[in-house]
Amino acid sequence: MIPTPRGLWALAGWLLLGVLAALWPAAGPVWGGVGLALSVLLLLDGISLRRTPTPGVERRVPASLAVGRWSPAALRLSNRASRPVRVKAYDLHPDTFDVDSFPATCRLAAESWADLPLRVRPRSRGRFAFSAVELRLAGRLGLLAEQRTVAVDTEVKVYPDFREIARYALLAGEDRTAQMGIHLQRRRGEGQEFHQLREYRQGDPSRSIDWKATARRRQIISREYREERDQQVVILLDCGRRMRAHDGTLSHFDQALNAALLLSYVALQQGDAVGIQAFSGQQRWLPPVKGRGGINRLLNGVFDLQPTTAPADFLSAATALAARQRRRALVVLITNIRDDDSVELAKAVQVLRRRHLLVVASLREAALRDATLAPISLLPDALRAAAAVRYLEQRTAAHNTLRASRVATLDVEPPELPAALVNQYLQIKRSGAL
Repeated sequence: MIPTPRGLWALAGWLLLGVLAALWPAAGPVWGGVGLALSVLLLLDGISLRRTPTPGVERRVPASLAVGRWSPAALRLSNRASRPVRVKAYDLHPDTFDVDSFPATCRLAAESWADLPLRVRPRSRGRFAFSAVELRLAGRLGLLAEQRTVAVDTEVKVYPDFREIARYALLAGEDRTAQMGIHLQRRRGEGQEFHQLREYRQGDPSRSIDWKATARRRQIISREYREERDQQVVILLDCGRRMRAHDGTLSHFDQALNAALLLSYVALQQGDAVGIQAFSGQQRWLPPVKGRGGINRLLNGVFDLQPTTAPADFLSAATALAARQRRRALVVLITNIRDDDSVELAKAVQVLRRRHLLVVASLREAALRDATLAPISLLPDALRAAAAVRYLEQRTAAHNTLRASRVATLDVEPPELPAALVNQYLQIKRSGAL
C-alpha cells in the first residue's frame, strides 16, 4: 500500500505540527494525539482496502488494427463492492503501441460498471498481445491506495495500412480514381476480351462495328472489349536491409507492402490471380489466388512480414519463383536498386524473362531529392549535393541497363509507388503484352 496525495498532505501537516511542538513544548500532547488519530485512520483505510474486491476488467479493442492509425478501444471496469471505489487504471500495452487518454481515473458506484475510452495506434505490424491492466484502488477515506494487477490477455493483429485500398474502392465506385493518380482507360478494339454490345458512338473504329447485330436491330451496334481476365500477377517483395530506410513515419518496406496490396486489390478486381513471394531474410510464398476474397488471404499471409538485415538475393528469388510459377505471369519486383546490383540483377532478369513479363519498381529515397535541392553555402553542402547527384546518375545507369533488356522499370519515391504500380499494370493490360 502507498499513501495517496490526500494521505501525503495529512502526513505533511502532522510533521509541521511536530516542528511546532519542538519549538513550543506545550503543543507536544496535541501533536501526539493527532499522530495517534492519523495512525488509526490509516489503519482503518488499509483494512477497508484489504476488504475491497478487485474490480473486474474487460478490454475492448479491435481484433485487427492498421499500422500507424488511431483506433478506438475501451476498458470496462466492474465494481463488485457494496461501496463506491475510486480507481486509476494503467493499461499494459505492447511497447510498439501508442495509447491516448491513459492512465485514466474514475469513480465506480457500488455494484456498477463504467467504460474508460482510449485510443491505440500501433507503430509496427504483426501479432501483439496486451498482457494486463494495473489498477490503483483508493481506500474509503482516500488516505491509502493499493496497486493490483489484473491479467487481461488480448491478442491483436496489426495489418498494413489499407487506407489506399479503401480509397481506391470508393473512388473507383464513383469513377474518380484520377484523384489518386490512377488513370483508367478502356481500349476498344481487337486483341482484347469481348465485353458487350452497345450502340455505336462517334469515334468508334469501323472494325468494332458488329454488322450482324446492326442488321438485326436496324441501328449501328459496336462491339466493346475489355482487358483480358484470368491472367496471373506475382509480386516479388524484397525484405532485405535496404527496405528498412524511413521516409516519414513508415519504412520503405511498409510503403512497398501497402503498394503491393493496392496492386493486388486492383488486379483481383480485374479478374486476375495474384500471388506474393517475399525474399531476403523473410521467405514466404503465397500462390496466386482469385476472387474478391483473395485480398483477405493475401493480407493474412503478409501482415506480419518485417524487413531484415539480410542483403537482397535477386538470383535466388528468381530461381525459386521460376520453379514455383510455371504459368506465364506478370512479375513485379519491388526493391531498391543500386549500381552494385547490376551483375546479379541481370542474371535474375534473364531467369525470369524466359517465361514471364517483368516489371522492376525501385524505391528512391526522398533524402536524395532534398540533398540536390538544398541551398549550398559551405563546402560540406557542396560535397553532399555532388554525392547525391553522382548516386542518382548511378541509379539511372542501372535502370537504363534494365530497360535495354526490355524490362519495364519504375524509379519513384515511396508515396508515389501505389499509383505508379497500378498505372503500369493497367497499361500492360491495355497493351495485351501479358
